[in-house]
Amino acid sequence: MDEDSADSHSITVGVAIPVPEPWRTILDEARIESGDPLGGVVPAHLTLLGPTEIRANTLGLVEAHLAAVAAATEPFELHLRGTGSFRPVTEVVFVAVVDGIAVCEQLEAAIRNGPIDRGPQRFPYHPHVTVAQDVDRAELDRTFAALQDFEAKFEVAAFTFYTHGTADSPMGTATPWTPRAEFALGS
Repeated sequence: MDEDSADSHSITVGVAIPVPEPWRTILDEARIESGDPLGGVVPAHLTLLGPTEIRANTLGLVEAHLAAVAAATEPFELHLRGTGSFRPVTEVVFVAVVDGIAVCEQLEAAIRNGPIDRGPQRFPYHPHVTVAQDVDRAELDRTFAALQDFEAKFEVAAFTFYTHGTADSPMGTATPWTPRAEFALGS
């Protein structure tokens, strides 16, 4: 593969706020218990940019943009409490954000306002932590009830930039989400 081909291939990236311990384990176990196919594969997180294909040769621009977004945002407290659902629009149960919503919305908008262009969104951005999807209704209902009293408060001091391999990646095999860089807020 020549250098131009290597630089122009697409890679899938994402940006998220990882949920710290001890709450991550609680939410990860709930997702696994629900039968969600991503349970045990994708740790509990709040998405700022969902899976997005970019050209490999724009990675440096994207990382510089993320660094600028992080530097312009002060650390903040994120408060998660109770459950919510996107049903009947989509079959998803999540842990709700009750404080820190505005900062998450500002971060998401700022991340999109740069070299990452996803075009129009299918749904408006709604910060949350997914705990069950792609499972039957009974499991959605059970997970919704099981986490209705869940609560966590923690300081968000950084967000993480992830890459995800695909079958057509240079390595030739699919790989899980891999942290590429962490961007400290207010740095």
